[in-house]
Formats: sequence, structure tokens, C-alpha cells
Amino acid sequence: MTKEFSPRHLDVKAFAQAGASLHGHESLLNYERLAQEAQGLHPDLLVDWQAQGALRTATGAQSQVWLQLQAQASFPMHCQRCMGPVDVPLQVERDFRFVADEATAEAQDDESEEDLLVLSRDFDLHALIEDELLMALPMVPMHDECPAPVPLSAGEAEFAQASSEKTNPFAALAQLQEKPVAKPKID
Repeated sequence: MTKEFSPRHLDVKAFAQAGASLHGHESLLNYERLAQEAQGLHPDLLVDWQAQGALRTATGAQSQVWLQLQAQASFPMHCQRCMGPVDVPLQVERDFRFVADEATAEAQDDESEEDLLVLSRDFDLHALIEDELLMALPMVPMHDECPAPVPLSAGEAEFAQASSEKTNPFAALAQLQEKPVAKPKID
């Protein structure tokens, strides 16, 4: 009998012991927090992912629960160079090792190269996928090459016009200095 695993309520240890795998081809709209970051979101945008569970044994140690995650999506954003729409490819490939509790994760976090998560019988793989894709978003999205030429400097005409429109803030003070000051009469 094959056990069914749910990405929203995953028994991570049983998943790893079975060496099971899950995959999905879902609308980006199913990832609420990720969808809030999108510019020009539409239902055709998809997130493709797969997860593989495994037990790995380190030399002289007990077997450890591991999860390998891969996810990819094309994500709509605004190019910060030309301000036009740009589809940013997101790619995630990570291995996670599961430990018994939060204290163990904190204690081992500094020495371990892999990411540590707390073992759970009700793990939300969907939320992990969303978290990883959110962290993969670029700080400054840009086209490799913008579709239209981007003006990278202002011309002399723009500078001349801008400087001719500005008034000298000290001109009003100069006018005050030129007027004679009336002395009050003392009787």
C-alpha cells in the first residue's frame, strides 16, 4: 500500500523514510504572499516544484531526515532601469535537514552548511516553497537588455532650462539692502 502525502500537511519523517517525492504545477495565484509582490499577475503564471524526502546517515551517527526542494517560476515585476514590465525567472534548489526541536536547530545552525528546520508531522511544504521563492526575488529587477533605449543622462538643454527657471534665493535680500531704512522720529 502506497501512502499519500499532502504538501500542506506533510509528515516529514514518514515522507523521508518512504523516500517519497511530491511535485506540483500550480498557479502563482495559489501563493498569496508571493502574488502580492507581483506586477501584472495573471492566472497563466505557474510555479513548478518538486520535493524529495530521504534518510541520510552521517559516519557514526543516526540517520537524519532530509528534504530536497526544487522550484521555479517566471515572476512579473517592473524593470528598475526602463520601468517596463519584466518577467524575472526564479529558481530555487535547496536541501533541508530536519532536527528534533528549535533548540537543536539554533545550536547546530552556525556549524551546518545546510538549512535546518524543525521536524513536524504537520509540515506546510507549500509555505516553505513560497518562502524560498520570496527570498529568491531580486532586490532590483531589470531586463538583461531593455526593449527600448533608456536615456542614461540629461542633455545640456534640460540643465539650461532648469537653471534659468530657478530664482536666486538671495535676490530678495539684496533688494532689501538697497532700500533706505526709515528712522523713527523721537519727540
